[in-house]
Amino acid sequence: MTIDSWCKAILMGFLLSIIGLNPSYANEATEVNHFRVGVLANHGVLQAKQRWQPMMDYLSEQVPNSHFEVVPVDFNGMRSQLLEHDLQFIVTNPGQYLHLSNNFPLSWLATMKSRKHQGSTFTIGATIISRADSPIRTLQDLRGRNVVASDPQALGGYQAAMGLLHKMGFLPEQFFGQVRFLGFPLEPLIYQVRDGSADAAIAPFCTLEEMIATGLVNQGDYRVIHPATPAGYDCEVSTQLYPNWSFAATDTVSPKLTMAITRALFDLPADHIAAITADTLGWTAPVSQLKVIELFKELQLQGASPPLYQTVYKWMAKNKEWGGALLLIFIISTIYHLWLEHKFRQKSKFLVSTERQLKDKALQLERLQSAAILGEIGAGLAHELNQPIAAITQYSEGAMLQLERLGQDNPELYDVLGKINAQSIRAGAVVHRIRGLLKRRQAKAEPLDIVPVVKEALALLRRELDRANVQVNVRVQGEPFELMGDSVGLSQMWVNLVKNSLDALETCGDNRVRQLWIDIYYHPNEIKVLVIDNGEGLQGQASELMASFASTKDAGLGLGLAICKDVVTRHHGSIQIENCQQSTQALLPWQQGCVVTVVLPKGSGADYTF
Repeated sequence: MTIDSWCKAILMGFLLSIIGLNPSYANEATEVNHFRVGVLANHGVLQAKQRWQPMMDYLSEQVPNSHFEVVPVDFNGMRSQLLEHDLQFIVTNPGQYLHLSNNFPLSWLATMKSRKHQGSTFTIGATIISRADSPIRTLQDLRGRNVVASDPQALGGYQAAMGLLHKMGFLPEQFFGQVRFLGFPLEPLIYQVRDGSADAAIAPFCTLEEMIATGLVNQGDYRVIHPATPAGYDCEVSTQLYPNWSFAATDTVSPKLTMAITRALFDLPADHIAAITADTLGWTAPVSQLKVIELFKELQLQGASPPLYQTVYKWMAKNKEWGGALLLIFIISTIYHLWLEHKFRQKSKFLVSTERQLKDKALQLERLQSAAILGEIGAGLAHELNQPIAAITQYSEGAMLQLERLGQDNPELYDVLGKINAQSIRAGAVVHRIRGLLKRRQAKAEPLDIVPVVKEALALLRRELDRANVQVNVRVQGEPFELMGDSVGLSQMWVNLVKNSLDALETCGDNRVRQLWIDIYYHPNEIKVLVIDNGEGLQGQASELMASFASTKDAGLGLGLAICKDVVTRHHGSIQIENCQQSTQALLPWQQGCVVTVVLPKGSGADYTF
């Protein structure tokens, strides 16, 4: 092969390597590792990206085949993303590092030098701030006050102040009246003090001065409690100072890569755009965390266990099978507990219902005993009244015969004797009915028309109706027909119903026109009678008023409506009592008062028995 051929072959191989025709070499040269760097966003997500993205771009340039992305997070977000292995590096304060190092394998690479304070590496502390016109001037004045802070895990935003109180002899947990944690960004802490929503704020070192420099607040409006300005520093602080933020790596990063990153951080010039935007003069070797460890020991924070939910979540992630089984047992136990509680409530309702029924049975038994006593009294009265009533009937008949025999023409006297005779006969029928009720014998059912029975009841109460100035109106609609029934029982029922309406009308205290309407409707198979008054209406439940010995009257026995119900029931009919306002009956003459609806079937008296 000639020299020209060798040169051409060498040139061709070089060109092939350049354009990537060699696949393995091309993949190796173009492979880029993507890394996520979690940064504590104490001034908000946008500010954190603006501050730290140039630093990530610088590392991407300095570390070959690597790309770094800034991920702004808060304290809890940093822990959760480390747990999910979503972060390979973190930039945070040493207090957060010590908390995280209890659960995650982390290693510090470098500590940041502050661009202020002559490049010091101790720039984390807490500044306690109140209003300038506030009476709070010393730490003692803060006792029982309401304060705000960023987060309980914030070294400069809370923990350093607790260490100060501990050194001064106070109990930090019981010192303040209330502590509210507002999270990030930090500016609202100062605004809460300005607006009077909080008595004081625990802010990180230099937060107040940075807000004054940017024109967000006025310096004369605030006072620093327990102030100190260390030599070489530009800001006031209330506590001692602790090491600055540091750059740390997780165990997923190779040692070779950590060395390259550390070298790049150490080589960062102070005038580089990444250093200027990150507000740093550069990076140095990791500073000792002894002061932070001593602070945590004083506050008993070192080695503190993480929140319970995080421990459970971590254990579940490592033991998915057992975790799933326990979760299933928990769900089944919860369902079983709810089922037992449901059954217990059902049993409780059943017991309450049973107890109520027992009380009702006891009341019914008491009423039955009263009815039995009343039955004995009624039997005695019926027996004793039978003879006087019979005597009245005979005397009235004898007087009428005597008048006829003597030929004396006195129609008024004869009419009075006739009425006495008729009422004595009716009284005797009532007594016989009571005796029949007590003996449980067959009552006499006879053809009768309802209209005369109703008008007879009105005639018996005419004097009382006139005395109460009650206007009575009887209306009949439909084709009249007779039904089989007990005239005495029905007459007694109408008298009771009309008497109840009369009593309700007499209790009216206003000047209304007292009216009583009785509407009789003849339907093909039944008769419906409505007794309507414009009195005060029902004073209780209808079902309770129809029970024996239940009465709303001071002198009432509670038997009237019970007897009416018994009469209607034995005629195979129905009775309903309700206020006119709630009545389902159509075309009522008024909306006040009470309406009684009695329905009697056409053949109701065929088997009317006692």
